[in-house]
Amino acid sequence: MRTRNYSSEGIVLARKNFGEADRILVLYSKHHGRISLLAKGVRRPTSRKRGHLEVFSYIRFQAARGKGMDIMTEAETIDNFSKIRENLKRASLAYYFMEVVGRTTHENETHREVFEYVLESMERLKEEKQLKKFRLGFVRRLVSLLGFWPEGKLLLDPDGFLEGVIERKLVTSRVGKRVLA
Repeated sequence: MRTRNYSSEGIVLARKNFGEADRILVLYSKHHGRISLLAKGVRRPTSRKRGHLEVFSYIRFQAARGKGMDIMTEAETIDNFSKIRENLKRASLAYYFMEVVGRTTHENETHREVFEYVLESMERLKEEKQLKKFRLGFVRRLVSLLGFWPEGKLLLDPDGFLEGVIERKLVTSRVGKRVLA
């Protein structure tokens, strides 16, 4: 039997308003893979969790298992990547990374190496100069880590291959390609 409460570290992949004051968060966590959590009351101006739950923030969180969706009970920012947020090109690339991870992973499938790679890529993005090359390298490595492409084999068209894997176009790819052009 699984415990009712759990905690981990995670990166916020996406968020969606729910109801009057709640928000649904999609996280990629260290110990649980991609998970969706309900953050109750987080949109209220008095919420203590409000500033910790921005997209591509690295957080430490606690959650409780619910009947339908797990509920986030605590959140604390480890790194909000403020240096990335100050630069439009870097921020658009970070949003692209989050969408790619969210679309290529499945709920509750743990890939510790993917978590470490995403975190390492976000750290590198703070100082990276060649953003277009970095974006393509990120996709190549991620599809390899997830088992969609053999390790070490040359992938000539990462964007085309990625669209084939997720069977749709990415929303942020248009923005990322324009900004990085």
